[in-house]
This record gives sequence, C-alpha cells and structure tokens, in this order.
Amino acid sequence: MIDFLKRIFFVDILKGLALTFRYTYRKVYTEQYPLEKPKLAGRYRGAPRLNNDPVTGETLCIACDLCAEICPEDLIVVGSQRDPESRKKVLTHYTFDTSRCLFCGLCQEVCPTNAIELTQDFELAAYDRRSMVWDRKQLEKGWDRIHFGKDYHK
Repeated sequence: MIDFLKRIFFVDILKGLALTFRYTYRKVYTEQYPLEKPKLAGRYRGAPRLNNDPVTGETLCIACDLCAEICPEDLIVVGSQRDPESRKKVLTHYTFDTSRCLFCGLCQEVCPTNAIELTQDFELAAYDRRSMVWDRKQLEKGWDRIHFGKDYHK
C-alpha cells in the first residue's frame, strides 16, 4: 500500500527535484571563456614558436635537425644548406605540422639554442588541415599573431 501511494504522489520525482533545487542557488563556477582566458598550468605545452635573437632579429635555429630527428610523429621538416664562405649551415626552410603534433615537448628539450618553444597558446582550431602546416614565417610570428594563415592584428 505504501509503494502504491509513493507512485501516486511521485515521491521519487519530488526527491530528485528537491535535490536539483538545492544546488540551483549556489555559486556558479562557469568560466566566461571568450572574455576570460582559463588559467593554465605552468608547464602546459601548446602552439609552437620559432624564437629569434632579440639583438639581430635572426632566427636562433642553427639547422642542426635534432628536433626533426627526435620528433615521434616526424612532422618537423628542417631544410638547410652550407654557406660557402663561413662553412656553417644556414636555415632555408622550417615547417611544423600542428595537426599531427603530440605536444610532447621533445623538440623543445633537445634544441641546443632554444630556437623552438611550445607556448601557452591553446586555440589551434582551423577549418582547413592545410592551414595547420606552419612555415618558418608563421612559426616566428607565433600563434597569437596568426589566425588561419592570416595576420589579424594589422
């Protein structure tokens, strides 16, 4: 008889609604994402950047090819040629495929000149997979200056 009365008066539904309303008027923990960026961990690895020398403005990459060798996904391509005068390697092209990157940080750790760096930028969505293959110019600008292959801060 008690079970029948519980079914008629929807006791289980009322208990569930009471529980829902109890949590309705508490402090909201929603982040206002586009306006406020979330706090990331200090060791978070996001979009790659190719660093330049602050004095000369030239890239710090010496074309040693260590980053391409250690990359588990084989997504970094470093092109170089020897300068006939100084006999040093000169960087000709550098590409980084962010669509396949694991963001493991091995390329950053192995670089002897700290040329490649994984930044805190995390908004890497794109409509076209071809726009996720970054060349040397895009990597030197960094993701905060690139938006689907176009410079949107101009």
